[in-house]
Amino acid sequence: MSRIVQFSKAGGPEVLSFIDTAVRAPGPTEVRVRVKAIGINRAESMWRLDDYIEPVKFPAGLGYEAAGVVDAVGSDVEGIAVGDDVNVMPSFSMNDYGTYGEIIVVPEHAIVPHPKSLSYAQAASIWMMFVTAYGALIEDAKVGAGDFVVIPAASSSVGLAAIQLANFAGATTIALTRTADKRQTLLGTGATHVIVTDETDFVGEIERITGGQGARVVFDPVGGPNFAKLISVMSFQGIAFIYGALAQGPTEIPVLKMIAKMQTVKAHNIWLTSGDPARRKAAVEYVLKGLEQGKLKPIIDREFQFDDMVEVHRYLEQNGQFGKIVVNV
Repeated sequence: MSRIVQFSKAGGPEVLSFIDTAVRAPGPTEVRVRVKAIGINRAESMWRLDDYIEPVKFPAGLGYEAAGVVDAVGSDVEGIAVGDDVNVMPSFSMNDYGTYGEIIVVPEHAIVPHPKSLSYAQAASIWMMFVTAYGALIEDAKVGAGDFVVIPAASSSVGLAAIQLANFAGATTIALTRTADKRQTLLGTGATHVIVTDETDFVGEIERITGGQGARVVFDPVGGPNFAKLISVMSFQGIAFIYGALAQGPTEIPVLKMIAKMQTVKAHNIWLTSGDPARRKAAVEYVLKGLEQGKLKPIIDREFQFDDMVEVHRYLEQNGQFGKIVVNV
């Protein structure tokens, strides 16, 4: 038997419950993992609320990331053996699989090598954050020297990954944060510039930093009323990626201004990269290279225990974390 976390109706953290379930054998292309740590993502609280990119089928499990030890493999699985240390990358529907459990079964394609230099907790934190940012900044926009990259909500795990990846590629990062208490930590994380939006006119400050040329890339998980302002500080043929809706309100797009500067707005999520075998392989190799060179590093805000999963989601929804929340199993 294994404990997993499920919920039978949409709602607050209190709808999460622990269920004892029989450990099943993996199918032909599946891998069973004894979980050591779980990475927690904003997507999972949206899933719990049934307010995510697909409707929930109840009763539902949840969870996209984990690190652990292979417990069993399906008959058609190659290159993965019982006893291997592995990680689970987001690359499946939570209607089909989940990582909130002591022992889980996931598709073979979701398994990635465990970086040797990282603990289980660190490894459980990296794949959603780095691959989401990689897909936009490295794979699509191909940022590099001379590019300015604006990163709102920069203290989130994906925001911090974006700072590191843009730096790794040679671009100049402009991190946005609402309050001054995160300024020094963001600078210490590698942000070239930090703008405190509650204190400063970020439009004017970005224009100053970029010498009036604007930022070629905006990587935004917020949307809402500030999105049009972000577009106004983009360069000619600049590109804005929107990968979240933290503002939870209408997001207006200044169409005529965009036409004048031939700008692009793209909706973005991890699936474009993690759902394609060739792109997924390239992303994993890039992240592993950055980790080996010390250019990319996991940043953990706080660690919890598996029994505290309800409290974990309450903490997640306070929106105060700097980096990733991880649960040890």
